[in-house]
Amino acid sequence: MSKEKQTKRVPELCDHEGFKKRAACVCVRNESESQVLLISSSKHKNCWIIPGGTIEKHENPEEAAEREVFEEAGVSGRLGRLLGIFEVNFFFLQISLCAYFFFIH
Repeated sequence: MSKEKQTKRVPELCDHEGFKKRAACVCVRNESESQVLLISSSKHKNCWIIPGGTIEKHENPEEAAEREVFEEAGVSGRLGRLLGIFEVNFFFLQISLCAYFFFIH
């Protein structure tokens, strides 16, 4: 599937370059950031992941990160700093992701 076709198929989930937009949070217990919350993956039962998911059309990355961490882990807190924005192409799957990672305390 070409990037153009992917963007036309689900425009609200992709940016103008066809990257699927996602947001996630590294949940920490306190300011020392020495303990991190991981959740079990619904797709891969033996894997642990950080909570995250798709940025919806009406959301910015910060809102999506807070919503996803609450939906997946039942955690609410104070959104911290942006850890990074990562773009990756999975050519063999014909998927491109743009992921925003934040700390939440």
